[in-house]
Amino acid sequence: MAKKESTFVSMLLTLFLVTFVASAALGYLYELTKGPIAESKLAKQNNAIMQVVPEFDNEPGKEAYKIDVEGGVLELFPAKKSGELVGTAVSTFTNKAFSGSFKIMVGFLPDGTIHNISVLEHKETPGLGDKMQKSKSDWSVQFNGKNPANFMLKVTKDGGEVDAITASTISSRAFCDAVDRAYKAYMKGGKK
Repeated sequence: MAKKESTFVSMLLTLFLVTFVASAALGYLYELTKGPIAESKLAKQNNAIMQVVPEFDNEPGKEAYKIDVEGGVLELFPAKKSGELVGTAVSTFTNKAFSGSFKIMVGFLPDGTIHNISVLEHKETPGLGDKMQKSKSDWSVQFNGKNPANFMLKVTKDGGEVDAITASTISSRAFCDAVDRAYKAYMKGGKK
């Protein structure tokens, strides 16, 4: 009987030691990689801002602010040239996508006209919903130069003015939802 207790205590100590070493290694790797991951996210964000607004000379990331919307928070990045607002990039989202959700960056001119849109992240079906990305198709270009004040941000099936991606109506509706969310936030308080 004494041998069984000894084996149990030994197994318990071994399990604790293995768990401790594994968690310490995981913590070390996290600390080692969190800086480069943050830098990568910042570079991706800055690249998206440069793609969606006209040329600027300020640092929009340092002047960013947030607006609460239904379902979450949007971040707005004012782009200025010589102190004058030339556009605002809005990091927006939708939870109505085929895969659940995705994020895009929408660039607005000061009057609310859409300058350009960039997809930040998505999990839409390859060959179908992923056509919202400019690298896959020019579908999202139809939004450029349109002002949602007089452009219905709905797919044509729903009475709007947006041509849906073939066989991806759900993704197209979700994209419109994200753009509309960004526009409403921009008009609510985004003209700083």
